[in-house]
Amino acid sequence: MERRDFIKSSVLASSSFLIAPNTILGKSHGHTAPTDKLNIAAVGIGGKGKADLRGCETENIVALCDVDWKYAKKTFEKYPNAKRYWDYRKMYDELGKSIDAVTIATADHTHAMITADAITMGKHVYTQKPLTHTVYESRLLTKLAAKYQVATQMGNQGASDEGVNLITEWIQNGEIGEV
Repeated sequence: MERRDFIKSSVLASSSFLIAPNTILGKSHGHTAPTDKLNIAAVGIGGKGKADLRGCETENIVALCDVDWKYAKKTFEKYPNAKRYWDYRKMYDELGKSIDAVTIATADHTHAMITADAITMGKHVYTQKPLTHTVYESRLLTKLAAKYQVATQMGNQGASDEGVNLITEWIQNGEIGEV
């Protein structure tokens, strides 16, 4: 290689870092590529599910499911690129391979089954409380999460409020007598 060609190549290579956009340089320079984002699906999006989705807005919201489209209308409008479903099973069937994680905020008695179905597909899950209604359901979800090695979390914000902590402290201190 001639000296002139070496200098030209070196200058071009080093200057590319000065003019390259963040989309090329990646996370270390403040950019997250679309391929580095999670594809999130949500089941139950009219009430608490709508609030849960706000915590996922840095990711790709790809699918929304709710049985009451009138109640969920504002959420559908907020995420116009997400595919819409009435039945979570159809959503899982159609988009299962492209979904990374699911949020679930449906009627309480449906949480365990929708969560179990997501876990057996290998999806990470955030489910609102109550996660289960029986010890059997709780043990089943624990075993499934371990078997499929997915991250799971149950929403329990109501039990982490300062008021709950204060009452717990009162009870433990015996301030209200024996319980």
